[in-house]
Amino acid sequence: MIFNRKDKSDAVLLELYEQLLYPRMIEEKMLILLRQGRIGKWFSGIGQEAIAVGSTAAMHASEYILPMHRNLGVFTTRNIPLKKLMAQWQGKLNGFTKGRDRSFHFGTQEHKIIGMISHLGPQMALADGIALADLIANRKQATLVFTGEGATSEGDFHEAINVAAVWDLPVIFLIENNGYGLSTPVNEQFKCKDLVDKAKGYGIEGFQIDGNNILEVYDTITSIANEIRKNPRPILVECLTFRMRGHEEASGTKYVPQELFDEWSKKDPVQNYEDFLIAQNILTEQKISAIKADFKAHIETEVESAFSENEPFADVDQELNDMYYPHAQEVHEPKGQTKNIRYIDAITDGLRTAMIKHSNLVIMGQDVAEYGGAFKITDGFINEFGRNRVRNTPICESAIVGASLGLSINGYKSIVEMQFADFVSCGFNQIVNNLAKTHYRWGEKADVVIRMPAGAGTGAGPFHSQSNEAWFTKTPGLKVVYPAFPADAKGLLLAAIEDPNPIMYFEHKYLYRSLTGLVPEGFYTIEIGKANVIRHGHQICIVTYGFGVHWALSYLDENPDISATLIDLRSLVPWDKEAVSSAVKNTGKVLILHEDTLTCGFGAEIAAWIAEHCFEHLDAPVIRCASLDTAIPMSKPLEDSFLAKARLSESITKLLSY
Repeated sequence: MIFNRKDKSDAVLLELYEQLLYPRMIEEKMLILLRQGRIGKWFSGIGQEAIAVGSTAAMHASEYILPMHRNLGVFTTRNIPLKKLMAQWQGKLNGFTKGRDRSFHFGTQEHKIIGMISHLGPQMALADGIALADLIANRKQATLVFTGEGATSEGDFHEAINVAAVWDLPVIFLIENNGYGLSTPVNEQFKCKDLVDKAKGYGIEGFQIDGNNILEVYDTITSIANEIRKNPRPILVECLTFRMRGHEEASGTKYVPQELFDEWSKKDPVQNYEDFLIAQNILTEQKISAIKADFKAHIETEVESAFSENEPFADVDQELNDMYYPHAQEVHEPKGQTKNIRYIDAITDGLRTAMIKHSNLVIMGQDVAEYGGAFKITDGFINEFGRNRVRNTPICESAIVGASLGLSINGYKSIVEMQFADFVSCGFNQIVNNLAKTHYRWGEKADVVIRMPAGAGTGAGPFHSQSNEAWFTKTPGLKVVYPAFPADAKGLLLAAIEDPNPIMYFEHKYLYRSLTGLVPEGFYTIEIGKANVIRHGHQICIVTYGFGVHWALSYLDENPDISATLIDLRSLVPWDKEAVSSAVKNTGKVLILHEDTLTCGFGAEIAAWIAEHCFEHLDAPVIRCASLDTAIPMSKPLEDSFLAKARLSESITKLLSY
């Protein structure tokens, strides 16, 4: 291994050695603790330390790094106390996740490190969002994100690099090619000779370096970071290395040929660099012994101190509350004049109002810029707010949702438009595993609103018509709203944008141009979680939301002899239990109406809650009226038969008969 010190001082070279040795000695301690049974799991980075240490040392302290689970050197080089890391690994209360998540699955704004989730690929899109925030703010920063050779097979890898390339984002995508994804060798992972060649397909630069040579890693990342701070663009770096331990210790290494261990043991990053420094008269055996003795004593102290830390205690209220970033909503009453506008125009008005109020708000989505979005909701926005804040995206829902979280981490708000709510399935992992869980895991907000044009009635068929709100009401950490009227559409949208938590904002496509109403001008908000009781009656109660509100209103208008309380929930997470309970007590009979399919639709949750909490007030079974348990057909006769509206009269008659 050839080391080129260039113009580095002895002090710099020695500091790099200590930064390289320290995580190796911690790892060796972890292996001892494993054998002693004092810890239960460890993902070893032995043999790969030069990548984590060299690249981290090359970045500015103010720049974000997104590492993986074998990058201990990132955390130690950023000077996170070992006691704090050990408390995290042991699930202690003082760990970064308070015992809620494992090993390196955490982030820390103090140290500008954003940890991974187990799905491996999604953090690359977060790096895009972080870099985008820096780019918009003209901060002249670089972002470094790690991935393994196995994760380059994931769609998240492609999406993130493609977005970064199209948007010229200053991101260093670093691939640690260590030969194996758990037990699967690289020749079963990809066909190309070198992963660095993938850079050409995205029109970006790529570099392949010796990942075990700390000076080569440090110099390469230093040079790239300096360059992209001045001339923003993504660059791919493949670091060749080898995993000397198992994927995690329990998996072993029997699947790896011995000759590979023999070959790579000669390339050990610590030993080779140590030999180089001895040859340069910077290190001596005596000095090495002294450094190791100091490290050993420090590691022993920190580890044992962490073991004595408190275990988490189960506080149910705290666990529930910590799913969400603290936010006491301040309801802003309308002050301006009202105007009669369409549902779609109310959403546009809400977006424009928010973009003016929040200079750090970014809108992203397919065709949202010059074209104005598939439904023309953002038409003209690019001229008002500029290309930086109104961004057309490639067709890659996962990367854009991930980028929205990255924006939030780096100080921005964002709105993501799903062209159709159905397409959200392509970004599902980012929503339910990243956006939803981030605050619970390590206390960071996810200041993101995802607009979901949903619903049937337009003959658009199985892939453009779903009411899929129940996919998300099941997921703790998300809030879900679904306005039925233009004024609510604007007020709830503005409230959602004010809220620093991830919010799924459902808007019904059929209502866009078919429904008008009086909408206040200017800024106002509606309380999230507060239902609107539209009518009061004594015979039955109808609980609904979205298009169901209009079905119910139409039916009640046609049947004025029925005295019904009509509740428009408006918000599904949280939902207004008090309003529903009051209506149940006053009427004794409840119909739950929604457009979604019957089985496991959100109405099932409401029905279960009423049965548990209002049973003694019921004079009849809780009846659900929902759409058929089929996919949504295209032809109008079939679609009409599918929708809950077709069974509304029958359901109300049945309820009244008790």
